[in-house]
Amino acid sequence: MDEPAIPAATLVVWRDPPATSAEAPSILVVERSARMAFAAGAIVFPGGRVDEADRQLAAEIGAPGDAAKITAIRETIEESGVIAGMTGSTEPSLGLILQQSLIAGAPFGDLLATHKLTIDLAALTPFARWIPAFKQPRKFDTIFFIIRAPEGDWPPHPQPGECVAAEWVSPAALLDRIAAGTASAIFPTKRNVERLAQHASFAAALADARAHSIDTIVPWVAELDGERRICIPEGRGYPVTSEPLSSAIRA
Repeated sequence: MDEPAIPAATLVVWRDPPATSAEAPSILVVERSARMAFAAGAIVFPGGRVDEADRQLAAEIGAPGDAAKITAIRETIEESGVIAGMTGSTEPSLGLILQQSLIAGAPFGDLLATHKLTIDLAALTPFARWIPAFKQPRKFDTIFFIIRAPEGDWPPHPQPGECVAAEWVSPAALLDRIAAGTASAIFPTKRNVERLAQHASFAAALADARAHSIDTIVPWVAELDGERRICIPEGRGYPVTSEPLSSAIRA
């Protein structure tokens, strides 16, 4: 019997360029260490499993159904030092303090109280939900949330031991790197980056998130024109809905 999927959450942090800039929007991503059991060496959005402390904190703040949002915020700080989805006096130097404290094992709820921070659950919007249908060492039932990046300059800092890099990159540029073989991405990440690359602003990406169902996407294998491909449903906002099985496991 298959093990049940592990509840998880990830956060797409979207940064619009200044109004006078010709730059493209960017998203926050991390590169996982090659030693990790899941998605080793891959570019991913920051995130991780929903733990019991996240559930307890959600209950304490009167939002027992929003533990996944707390996970997404906490893991983003832990993996990159970027504070998103919180109100209070936040700045990059505090992001590093929180990151180091979380890595050392400090409870997230205690850190919020110490630094007079409040979680802004309404700032996170569900973007998608994915669960793999194939055998692998760990299977995650992952909710993707999208949020606007915090104001100011937030240079990301990869979590030692888990991430070897963290960066702001445009979705289109990341897709170019994946196609060129200079970056690696798992199937759900690539599909979601393609979806994000269709949009020129956070407002457009947010509208896309609100316009589509977040019913769980479970990819399946089908033979199309004599080729085995991994497929996902049409009509969910994704411009690419199938990929050859040979490349889809790790792009």
